[in-house]
Amino acid sequence: MQNRRQFLVVLASAAGLVPLVGWLTGPSAAVTGTFPVTYTDREWRQRLSSAQYKVLRRQSTERPFTSPLNREHRFGVFKCAGCGREVFLSAAKFESGTGWPSFWRPMDGAVATSIDRSWLMVRTEVHCAGCGGHLGHVFEDGPQPTGLRYCINGVALTFEAKL
Repeated sequence: MQNRRQFLVVLASAAGLVPLVGWLTGPSAAVTGTFPVTYTDREWRQRLSSAQYKVLRRQSTERPFTSPLNREHRFGVFKCAGCGREVFLSAAKFESGTGWPSFWRPMDGAVATSIDRSWLMVRTEVHCAGCGGHLGHVFEDGPQPTGLRYCINGVALTFEAKL
């Protein structure tokens, strides 16, 4: 990571683009505010699996097509794996073909967003409004009625079937 950043800065210097590269390779906007569910980093590590911790607390991304939730089609609710907050209804899930569970709308008040400038892109990051955990990203290429695609890491979710 450091070598890539140094290479980009040298390349940008030669082209006179240092401010732009600094902005694109800098850290993403931190999730700010107080959340109803808070734990210390040590407590998060104890509560979550290694994969859940990497995604929810360190903004990692699981490999595409690896989540069993991609194939979950029962009626129910998807919850944040960090705090148990209900975030998506199964009625809002759709098959995007991207390799991650995708939804066209979260439940009211369930998520928050911030700007993510990692990987030389500008994206909208989706967080759980209960604990601030990183869930995934939202894009403007989803189905109607919202036109949005909430592309969510399956490891950041649990599923509860409803009868």
